[in-house]
Amino acid sequence: MTAAAGGRPGSSRAGDLPPAHEVVEQVLGAAGDEGCVVLVEDAYEAEVRFANNRTTTNGVRRDRRVTVVRMVGMGGGTAAGVARQAGAVDAVALAAAAEADARASGPADDAAPLVEGSAEAGFADESPRTDLGVLGGVLSSLGGAFRRAEDASRRLSGYAEHRMATTYLGSSTGLRRRHVQPSGALHLVARSEDGTRSSWAGAGTDDFSDVDVEALEAQVGEGLARAGRRIEVPAGRHEVILPPDAVADLMIALAESAGGREAEEGRTAFSRPGGGTRVGEELTPLPFHLWTDPHQPGLESAPFLAAGASGPNVSVFDNGLPLAATDWLRDGRLAHLAYHRAGAARSGVAAVPPPSNLTLDLPGAAGSVDDLVARTERGLLLTCLWYIREVDPATLLLTGLTRDGVYVVEDGEVVGATTNFRFNESPVGVLARTIEAGGVRRSLGREFGEWMNRTAMPALRVGDFNMSSVSQAS
Repeated sequence: MTAAAGGRPGSSRAGDLPPAHEVVEQVLGAAGDEGCVVLVEDAYEAEVRFANNRTTTNGVRRDRRVTVVRMVGMGGGTAAGVARQAGAVDAVALAAAAEADARASGPADDAAPLVEGSAEAGFADESPRTDLGVLGGVLSSLGGAFRRAEDASRRLSGYAEHRMATTYLGSSTGLRRRHVQPSGALHLVARSEDGTRSSWAGAGTDDFSDVDVEALEAQVGEGLARAGRRIEVPAGRHEVILPPDAVADLMIALAESAGGREAEEGRTAFSRPGGGTRVGEELTPLPFHLWTDPHQPGLESAPFLAAGASGPNVSVFDNGLPLAATDWLRDGRLAHLAYHRAGAARSGVAAVPPPSNLTLDLPGAAGSVDDLVARTERGLLLTCLWYIREVDPATLLLTGLTRDGVYVVEDGEVVGATTNFRFNESPVGVLARTIEAGGVRRSLGREFGEWMNRTAMPALRVGDFNMSSVSQAS
């Protein structure tokens, strides 16, 4: 199944495009009676960037992406074809392109009856917008932060962005669903005037009403102050304290790899030696709970599946499938792996789509990063992780870099900073070697937070974290 693309760029003035729900009906009408699913995503984005204690750019843009999936019977099965286009579309041409793609494909191994349903209330509502006004409080607070940074001979840089994305889903079965997803992020980096020290802080949010810029400013200022003393630490295995933002990146990587099909084929860390999966096995001695819930307060995400392409664990045939809370780890045991409906039927398990938000907690755990530091005899406090790549899917071994501050902890206090490191670690191994956890708070992965903004994580104190080599990255 391949994608056909073309047409105008996706960025447009709001008045250039017809209502999204009308596009859905136009494409379905052009497709006729054969199976068809249409996804229209309307997104309004506002962004401000800043560097050297002053704003540099700002703007608002609108993007639209239309994806059409056509199902065609052939060879005793059903083929699926996809065509997608940005901006304004020709409904007839796009429906025909998706059909042509289906006829050029073989029968799909993820084929299943399309999800049945009807039109939900609000499907024809207009896509809500965002603008620079939502960032007004951030800009006002940054003005004071810039002045204080100048007085302290440090430089602040970063960006704030807000996105309001509305997904419209229509199917030839009569299903009509709509979801509005607000999301935002603030990234703040402080550097010493000579550029030798840096510190990062970030926050994920829906509308910036819960973002305390002054608290983030204080956090990066403290990071620079802590780095005033340099302590040489060799590469090797160290006890480390991972803040919630760093934990988020590791848990996103874990969830992304938790696919049932790949596990059954013996290709992942969740494959059972000799065949099958490790569902039901204990992965961590501590009773960690890792879960997804589209209705979780503060992390709300789409309550239905919207898939523009099929993969090993997600299927275009499942578009519109209602989503429910799912445990990935429960009491430290692997509870579920992701499956589309066709794969789940073959394996005799429940269909579970991949997560769109993610929460990790350790029942009964509480406290902050500082509380974990206070209970550490000797170790390293990290700020965030960066440039994370998978090395070995069979063990879920990842490599990456620490960034913007690695601090030395002795007898419960931060006593200085050391170099950055390259690490080689598995998220499963990190959880298995966790000594203690803190309380859960909303987090923003520095590496993967851009595509999974909605996470809530605790800080972790982990033994024998593998810093494989010293890195000069900053």
